[in-house]
Amino acid sequence: MADPGNSTSGGRPAPIAEKLAALIGQQIAQGLYRPGDKLPSLRELAQLHRYAKNTVVAAFDLLVSRGAIEPRRGSGFYVTAQATGTRHPDDEAGLLGRAMDTVWLMREQLKTQPEAVALGDGFPPVEWLADMRLDRYHQKVVRTGLGSLFRYGSRYGYAPLRESLVRKLAVFGLETAPGQLVLTHGANEALDLVIRYFVPPGATVLVDEPGYYLLFGKLKLAGVRVIGVPRLADGPDVAALEAILAQERPRLFFTQSLAHNPTGSDISAAKAYRVLQLAERHNLMLVEDDPLADFKPTAAVRLATLDQLERTIYIGSFSKSFSAALRVGFIACNAALASDLADLKALVHVSGSEYCERMVDVMLREGHYERHLVRLRQRLGQATSQALRWFDEQGCEVFARSAQALYLWAAFPGVDDSLQLAAWLQPHRVTMAPGRVFQLDPTAPSRWSRCNVGAMLDPRFRAVLPALLAAGRA
Repeated sequence: MADPGNSTSGGRPAPIAEKLAALIGQQIAQGLYRPGDKLPSLRELAQLHRYAKNTVVAAFDLLVSRGAIEPRRGSGFYVTAQATGTRHPDDEAGLLGRAMDTVWLMREQLKTQPEAVALGDGFPPVEWLADMRLDRYHQKVVRTGLGSLFRYGSRYGYAPLRESLVRKLAVFGLETAPGQLVLTHGANEALDLVIRYFVPPGATVLVDEPGYYLLFGKLKLAGVRVIGVPRLADGPDVAALEAILAQERPRLFFTQSLAHNPTGSDISAAKAYRVLQLAERHNLMLVEDDPLADFKPTAAVRLATLDQLERTIYIGSFSKSFSAALRVGFIACNAALASDLADLKALVHVSGSEYCERMVDVMLREGHYERHLVRLRQRLGQATSQALRWFDEQGCEVFARSAQALYLWAAFPGVDDSLQLAAWLQPHRVTMAPGRVFQLDPTAPSRWSRCNVGAMLDPRFRAVLPALLAAGRA
């Protein structure tokens, strides 16, 4: 009996064969089947999916025609070397297609590849965070609130953690009250809430450029008009900012004063005061994202500290200093805005994870936290010093020379487009973050790369890159 899904009257593969080919192609793209892997036999797939053998044959024919797999006589079908770059046409359909230029690096950040050197990683090495292991605190979290862990939390977030944050921010010189703090599902939810609240489609906002690639993607999805403010080694280019403000009426300026992503630069006090003056004159709100606050000295210059949340919205996170798995961040702002953002959070996300919020609160109240920060800053300072010395030895140009920077923005000698350098390093299991990703126009070549100083300690990177440069490959 013929399989009705095997062919169409026009001779084209039927929807069932197309569907099976798309499924196997997606599994290959996701790495479930790697180049050189043998696929299950025709009989095994037919039995697994309850298709006729002819349907599986038609699906394999489609994959062969697309270059994803190849037949080997007497052995079966194998994934080809070029299949890893195969992408189904529907992958970029819809609204997400407007942000695909930023999603690539996000996918790379979320991959778990222990054997790879993650030079472009956005997180510190795992061993730097090991002394804040979550298993040490679980029992205390359960003992302090077992009953409430079966319900949604407060729209503002767990009250004791907000009280702990009041004390933590006071160390920075930022005076707040619990009613000015809204806990979020990481700093990225905080950015989402601010965008939803302030920015209608078609509105104009400003961002650092180069800047945080995921923020660019969020703004593109929101249909926002985005203008880049050039980033210099001591903060935003205030002359360019003043010129933009004279011509435009932006609602917000998203910026990172400290440990800027991707350049690692810190704002100077003089420039911070100038930015605040311009914001006051042009009725501009400043959104200060500070995910690496724990890596920096408490006395470091912050816009929110100078302004005391009059014209600033301060966003923080524990993903980099505790654990990205906890996904706990926060917004600090004036009390009226905090109430509105808490309502918006309840409407969109109901609440955060009280378990995770309780976990962070326990970690903050334990004596290990202060010792952890001391070790974290020491490790970062040592890694930054070693990375800067290595860059100098290789004749690289470094954009900003902070004493403590998880990221360094570097240009390698003879490299005009860091995207090519990233491609050359990939077969050596070294993943880089090319400068294009951090630009509003990702098609423009960039000679810069974001380099994680913790990953630069890996001897494999130090061996591979100089060899490529010496060979003239880069």
